[in-house]
Amino acid sequence: MGVFKIEGGIRLKGEITPQGAKNEALQILCAVLLTPEKVTINNIPDIIDINKLIKLLGNLGVKIHKNGKGSYDFQADEVNMGYLETEAFKKEGGSLRGSIMIVGPLLARFGKGYIPKPGGDKIGRRRLDTHFEGFINLGAKFRYNREDHFYGVEAPEGLIGTDMLLDEASVTGTANIVMAAVLAKGVTTVYNAACEPYLQQLCKMLNSMGAKITGVGSNLLTIEGVKSLGGCTHRILPDMIEIGSWIGLAAMTRSEITIKNVSWDNLGLIPNTFRKLGITIERRGDDIYIPTHENGYEVKTDIDGSILTIADAPWPGFTPDLLSILLVVATQARGDVLIHQKMFESRLFFVDKLIDMGAKIMLCDPHRAVVMGHDFKSTLKATTMSSPDIRAGISLLIAALSAKGTSTIQNIEQIDRGYENIDERLRAIGAKIIREE
Repeated sequence: MGVFKIEGGIRLKGEITPQGAKNEALQILCAVLLTPEKVTINNIPDIIDINKLIKLLGNLGVKIHKNGKGSYDFQADEVNMGYLETEAFKKEGGSLRGSIMIVGPLLARFGKGYIPKPGGDKIGRRRLDTHFEGFINLGAKFRYNREDHFYGVEAPEGLIGTDMLLDEASVTGTANIVMAAVLAKGVTTVYNAACEPYLQQLCKMLNSMGAKITGVGSNLLTIEGVKSLGGCTHRILPDMIEIGSWIGLAAMTRSEITIKNVSWDNLGLIPNTFRKLGITIERRGDDIYIPTHENGYEVKTDIDGSILTIADAPWPGFTPDLLSILLVVATQARGDVLIHQKMFESRLFFVDKLIDMGAKIMLCDPHRAVVMGHDFKSTLKATTMSSPDIRAGISLLIAALSAKGTSTIQNIEQIDRGYENIDERLRAIGAKIIREE
């Protein structure tokens, strides 16, 4: 198990380029199973979760060729469906949340798909009902082995298009259903569909392969089934969660940082939500420039003067993956903020580590925390802590980089699951961080 040793309180300076989007890559990689033709994907992040999925695809028989940094060719012309019934697959598929999205493509193309109960972050219950109810609506038969926690769907005669209203706007659920429906007979409509940029990217990629999807970017998708899909070349967007992480890092360390090539048009509410905390964010072409906040940053109140509340919501609302970052940034703001994490009931439990560092936070319940900012009049104190999940891990790393003294973060494999070579990239802009085994 690795650890980070971080000397905090140092101002950073320079440019940093975001990696390819993890959450898009998980969907896009699964889509290669829909065609026997070659698919080229560029800007794939080199992180644990993505590399696990690529390995799983290889074990399924997908031919994989690495062209260079972040660029791969995939060809699923000899898929080994027998691998899905092996003990090796149960172990491998169960270690990765994103593995659930291989089911839709396999069901559509081969008439069956299996998956062990997937893992991922321990941030509360993450239901799979939306995925499987969607497959059942398309005509698949569902079965679940409670002893092995193993899910299966089968449609040997093929899937049939239908109209469905999703019980929640699940991003992965929508992606899985769309990938199943593109090869179904007839027309499928999906209402209350997720409309995140990464889901839009998946739909655009599928259309370039020959799918017929309309309504992309809205919560009503119409999918006219086709008999087969061809190959394509696709480039993954920059990771909006990493972009938000670098905004938070710049504010907390009062550093001058430029974030390159951010794809502004796909950031939604992210820039303006950080601006509500008083952070100066300038658009320079397709870059974000954050100046040194010598005088700190002041929280804006609501129009009636009440405490600012920041809550997550499905797109185009604010992404839940950045609430942990905002919470950390608020610890040094001038003013108070109520953070309301609606989607996951265990995601705020890392605040006890921030309280140990001297932050003023009142955890109201599993979903809400009030943060009373120090306005840099009192710095956070260095400590030893453990990363509980990807987003809490990067939040604690940002806290450590702003804290006085040397901090140790354990269980950094959680951070590596979502952030590519993070210590090297931080050192390039002046951070004092070392990785130890």
